[in-house]
Amino acid sequence: RAMPVQELAGALGTPDVPAPYVVRTHKDQQLAAAVVAPVPVIDHGRLLRKDHSADETAKLRSAIESWGLFMVSNHGVDAAVIESMRAASREFFRQPLEEKQRYSNLICDEQFQSEGYGNDRVSSPDQTRDWTDRLYLKVQPEDERRIALWPAHPENFRDVLHQFTKKCGQLKNDLLRAMAKLVGLDDENYFVDQLGEKALTNARCSYYPECPRPELVFGLKPHTDGTVVTVLMVDDHVGGLQVLRDGVWWDVPIVPHTLLILIGDQIEIMSNGIFKSPVHRVITNAKKERLSVALDYSVDPEREIEPSPQLIDEKRPAFYRKVKVKDYIATYYNHFFQGGMVIDTIKL
Repeated sequence: RAMPVQELAGALGTPDVPAPYVVRTHKDQQLAAAVVAPVPVIDHGRLLRKDHSADETAKLRSAIESWGLFMVSNHGVDAAVIESMRAASREFFRQPLEEKQRYSNLICDEQFQSEGYGNDRVSSPDQTRDWTDRLYLKVQPEDERRIALWPAHPENFRDVLHQFTKKCGQLKNDLLRAMAKLVGLDDENYFVDQLGEKALTNARCSYYPECPRPELVFGLKPHTDGTVVTVLMVDDHVGGLQVLRDGVWWDVPIVPHTLLILIGDQIEIMSNGIFKSPVHRVITNAKKERLSVALDYSVDPEREIEPSPQLIDEKRPAFYRKVKVKDYIATYYNHFFQGGMVIDTIKL
């Protein structure tokens, strides 16, 4: 069992970090202050209105083409729901360790499962670990929720997560419709329908403790998301998320009252590479803890995905092969722990 990073951070009497967390290559240690990325903010309300949508659609196109991510304002998720979700997550991580261990992602202290509280599965001795603890829960399909792993404290946690998921689900569908129109698909519900009846939604509450040597570690190693899209509620005070563009790391800014949307591998495949899933990472902070809550949206694991036939022609052949989502996700995690990009394995 790896000690939770939160406990480790509290127990460190020296300004050093344990070897398994130290990033090995010199190239990756260049965590110097990045430039702030001018990521566009899309007004969700305007995007939906027939008379104003052209401007917002152009902004959406520019954001996706330039960054693979964008922020959404006026998104319909009540400020009170967001604030409650943030507070409930913070409260969970502030509890004593024995309380949190009741929801452990280790069965009998040794067998790893993706759901629950803890940190990464350690699959090899030389694996570089991330400076983060997380609570990872399947929220949809609703009949597959493992409520025993949903914290009973704080008392409102389960209800708040349910409300947050419900509100963000509507936003995600609206954005997928706008994105289908953006690439010229005849059916604006194409991406929504591809999700399937048993589409998967996972919630990821991530806690990044203070780190004495931020330049040596990653809060989260460079990766792309293996999702269709990810809806992210970032920390409202502490930055740390960075996106890679043209070989340069850029800081993703904090914009109050917005949600961050990341393009995932699955929609890169379905859009035949018109949308690109961005490589991103999280760096840590020597003086401040950081908290985020993400909703990962994925196609039903039993379904197959491939480039939309409408986005393939002589000029633009299929760039990706057909793949079963369940297999993709399994391969994704193996690559993630080793620091590789799984999408490269299915490019034609």
